[in-house]
Amino acid sequence: MGGFDLHKFLINDQPYTFLFEVIVRVFIAYAVVFTFLKISGRRGVQQLSLFEVVIILTLGSASGDVTFYDDVPVLPVILVFVVLLLLYRFTTWAMTKSTYISTLVEGDVVTLIAEGKYVSANLDRLNISEDEFLMELRLKGAEHLGQIRLGLVEVDGQLSLYFYKDEEVVPGLSVLPAEHRFCYTRIPHDGLYACNRCGVTKTMMAGHQELCAECGRNTWSLALHTIRT
Repeated sequence: MGGFDLHKFLINDQPYTFLFEVIVRVFIAYAVVFTFLKISGRRGVQQLSLFEVVIILTLGSASGDVTFYDDVPVLPVILVFVVLLLLYRFTTWAMTKSTYISTLVEGDVVTLIAEGKYVSANLDRLNISEDEFLMELRLKGAEHLGQIRLGLVEVDGQLSLYFYKDEEVVPGLSVLPAEHRFCYTRIPHDGLYACNRCGVTKTMMAGHQELCAECGRNTWSLALHTIRT
């Protein structure tokens, strides 16, 4: 086993003058990426669709390779950026002409909450944990589903909520953390309960064990009827 080679450790088999070439390559990559984003009219990062994330990742890979690999020529990388820009422009144009293509590329808006309860058919369409989703609802100022008239998951993954007026709030499933929302399979006392899966509410008697008529689950929480503060 040979001794420690500082030159190989720092720059492998390249001469130190290659560092100046790296600087030039970084400037070129930066200029091309900036130009691409400027021409494409990019929005905020949180507004990126899945298609646009793929484009950005491809740009990052191409610009990363050209900056520090000496055997990666610059012109082919610039061609990659040009083709990506043309592809992006063509796809966005096609999306304005066809609803089908727009839905295929970016997806569609999912109605997750309607009239104070979950839309059961859409629950499984979202790749998100229950705790994460409940956290999103709390951050939007919701305490229970009965405060929410309509809840939409936008194509960029953002959550849009439309609340009832205070006088229109209905009893609903609590969105509080587990330590503040007790769950039961056997009802401890008479009252109005909400299904933990879909949010359907039902008046139940102490000692009962029932399945939800909407989703078939058997776990219930005491329904809340508080207004937003």
